[in-house]
Amino acid sequence: MGSWIEEGIEDAARLTHWLADSEQRTGIQQLGDHLAARLADGAHVFTCGNGGSMCDAMHLAEELSGRFRGDRQPFAAQAISDPAHLTCVANDYGFEHVFARGVEAWGRAGDVLVAFSTSGNSPNVVLAAKAARARAMSVVGILGRDGGQLAHLCNLSLVVPGRTSDRIQEVHIKIVHLLIETVERRLVPSNYSSDEKQN
Repeated sequence: MGSWIEEGIEDAARLTHWLADSEQRTGIQQLGDHLAARLADGAHVFTCGNGGSMCDAMHLAEELSGRFRGDRQPFAAQAISDPAHLTCVANDYGFEHVFARGVEAWGRAGDVLVAFSTSGNSPNVVLAAKAARARAMSVVGILGRDGGQLAHLCNLSLVVPGRTSDRIQEVHIKIVHLLIETVERRLVPSNYSSDEKQN
């Protein structure tokens, strides 16, 4: 077996162990409770990211607006990912503005921007966070490495201390699923009533 395979598995296990720490569990709870509270008040959740982080951003939004564990009303969540919007803004204003322009178009005070970045320094995500804060939106960061510039722009964040984007994104998707479950448990507890009876 190639040494890189063993190293990759060991690195993934290290980060999974990090995620299971009580501090990280508390952080996930806080982020999930924040999303649930804002959605309950009628806010919209917007998400953004690049590449694999865009996939994670879309995944979070579609699980909220669609369904996760059981039937329920949809939650107001949208990834800033429409190709026509992205290519129009990139062509006319530059790629660094593709997410900020969406926030400026659709975001309102009290809404939430969930910003995904494995470096914390993606220029287009940084500008989106600044645009969100200018509109009195809260900014939640799902970040990596040391959190970068975005760590200072977020109201709440989780920063995965991975060395490479792939390992960080593997933890990000776990965080995404735990956030969605937290939102559902807060807002649709009936979907989990059978779990509570078993415990």
